[in-house]
Amino acid sequence: MIRKNPTIVVLGGGPAGRIASIRLASAGKKVRLIERGGLAGIGGQCLHFGCMPVCALNDVARTIHSFHTFGRLGILDASPVLNFSKMLAEMHAIQATIASVLDAETKSAGVDIIYGKTGRLEGKTVFLEDEKIGADSVIAATGSRPHLPEILGIDLPEVFTPHSLYNLEKIPKKLSIIGGGVMAAEFAYIFSTFGSEVTLLCRSGFLKDIDKHLRVIALKDLAAVDIQEKTQVQSINGSSRVETLTLEKEGETCMHETDTVLIAAGLVPRSEMISGIKKGAWGEIIVDGHMQTSVPEVYACGDVVGPPYLTPVARHQGIVAADNILGIPRAIDYRYIPQSLNLSQELAFCCTGEEGSASLAIPGPAGPGTFWKVPSRDTGLAKILLNKDNGTINGVCAAGPGGGLITGYMAFLMSRHISVHDFEEFIEVHSSTDGVYGLAKYASGLIRKQKNE
Repeated sequence: MIRKNPTIVVLGGGPAGRIASIRLASAGKKVRLIERGGLAGIGGQCLHFGCMPVCALNDVARTIHSFHTFGRLGILDASPVLNFSKMLAEMHAIQATIASVLDAETKSAGVDIIYGKTGRLEGKTVFLEDEKIGADSVIAATGSRPHLPEILGIDLPEVFTPHSLYNLEKIPKKLSIIGGGVMAAEFAYIFSTFGSEVTLLCRSGFLKDIDKHLRVIALKDLAAVDIQEKTQVQSINGSSRVETLTLEKEGETCMHETDTVLIAAGLVPRSEMISGIKKGAWGEIIVDGHMQTSVPEVYACGDVVGPPYLTPVARHQGIVAADNILGIPRAIDYRYIPQSLNLSQELAFCCTGEEGSASLAIPGPAGPGTFWKVPSRDTGLAKILLNKDNGTINGVCAAGPGGGLITGYMAFLMSRHISVHDFEEFIEVHSSTDGVYGLAKYASGLIRKQKNE
């Protein structure tokens, strides 16, 4: 039996699906959002396993880091003692509060949410559990899950992913993290600051795709971490729990003692409940710039369409999908996407990749959050990439307490083809840790001087 249903069905209540639902419902459409994870699933990976938990743990780690800084300077005597189980309990309580806010916001927009049931998609046909339901349009926003490399022993107790990490009962004594990207680096900083002996095992290079100046800063923050590049984990060994890892490096095999393993090797799309639609090698749903799939009136957005696996991108993809369903032609532009890595400070960047760009870089200025870091030269970084002929900004890096905010706004200005010359009239808020504006003013004067010579 086919039951009469809302016009649009959205599978998944993460950032992409939820924002798309709200946009459609706000435009007067009848929307049914299916979130199989229950109320604890609304908000998706960002709220429950990604951005928000990392923010929560990183806030505590930075506080401990600051105590250590003040201790070295002789300003504070006592070192903080972390109550790990209490921290996790309070974090979960705050996550639940945020989930309830998202639930209320989504429902108030007019979205009908169905919690705790699985939605499936076969071509354009939607199933709620085993019941076929009608839909004029469909949005698949089913998210992603941790990528699990094929490693013998990966199912042993004390082997965690970011989805299960919060079942830890205590801070690991020896933590081995498998991965070499942003996720691995962030957890390495957090747990090394908490007091774990952390080893990072990178199959290729560590942070190999990040700006070289930012990588230097990251390595300084991770000085206590043993980073092993070009290292393959052959097996995870132990009887009832993890005891050792078998590693292969430069053709040689060795054993590495550990008691806890975290798999932080990236994400893969969660699309097993979707069929009859063109997918890629990793299961990612293939879409065009309008988020349209290979099936008419079926759209996809968020992590299920593959990298870059960023919450702001997922939200924007949801908006693009919704607008095209509403008959408003819209495409997504991936050229100006700001990204960040959160360690003792934000390491943020946005680069268009335009060849021939000149670069200028300076240490970040002293200000709120960096004043006491002047003695250790940890004030961060400001860097711009520009066309030296006309001054157009092609890239920016900002490391410091406000690095993410600075880079987000700069990415938007870059999409509007802003020039360093436009900063000549810019007046900043002081005191600030933003060195980008000053660098832009300097670059403007430098270009004008070279043209006059």
